[in-house]
Amino acid sequence: MANIEINTSQNVTIEYELAPLRDRILAFILDSIIMWAGIFVLFLLCLLFFQTRDMENFMGYFLYLVILPIFFFYSLVSEIIGNGLTIGKSALKIKIVKLNGKEPQLNDFITRWVFRSIDIYLSLGSIASLLISSSDKNQRMGDILANTAVIKFKPTYVIALKDLLNRTSLENYQPVYSEVTRFKDEDMLLVKQVIDRVEKHPNIAHYEALNQLVEKITQQLNISQRPKNKIEFLKTLLKDYIVLTR
Repeated sequence: MANIEINTSQNVTIEYELAPLRDRILAFILDSIIMWAGIFVLFLLCLLFFQTRDMENFMGYFLYLVILPIFFFYSLVSEIIGNGLTIGKSALKIKIVKLNGKEPQLNDFITRWVFRSIDIYLSLGSIASLLISSSDKNQRMGDILANTAVIKFKPTYVIALKDLLNRTSLENYQPVYSEVTRFKDEDMLLVKQVIDRVEKHPNIAHYEALNQLVEKITQQLNISQRPKNKIEFLKTLLKDYIVLTR
């Protein structure tokens, strides 16, 4: 499982799981099926509506006015409308993001689309597959030039609370804050994420998130004395929660 870290415009580092080549291929296949199914439906509707007997001219018009525009522009229009998502990507829970933390712009989608013909069509997908498999950020040529990557917005592996700490080290542990049981697993996972962010990327934005989280927790637990070491306070809460709820 390959991950990537992206710094947002607020100087907050977010870690994403990169979309593997398998998911990108499946998304491409699904989009292709949807695209050709749509073309087929339009073909039947046009036949029903126009009821033409001149099939040669009809097929010529249908090719240039329907098939080719949809074939060439489906991915571009879908990604622009979906802000990095197509129907296939949405089904596989993957999307396009900018590596600088900003939202992808029109020129980014166009750059990816222009090099799609080289990456995928002209090389039968070999160039895209080779680059995605060999690059650190799973980028094809269009991604590299557009400074984008394709990430999973729903992680493959969901972290369970029992995996946060070594339970064998808590056998003789005495909880400090018994009121912590009013929180949920999701709350404690957020606590662990904040701890990890501050320890891994100690910047102003993450310290501000730490201060706000500690302030909110102390208010909810009616703790009058603010902890001096906020990280240790949150780690203690995690231990208390696991011992008291498991």
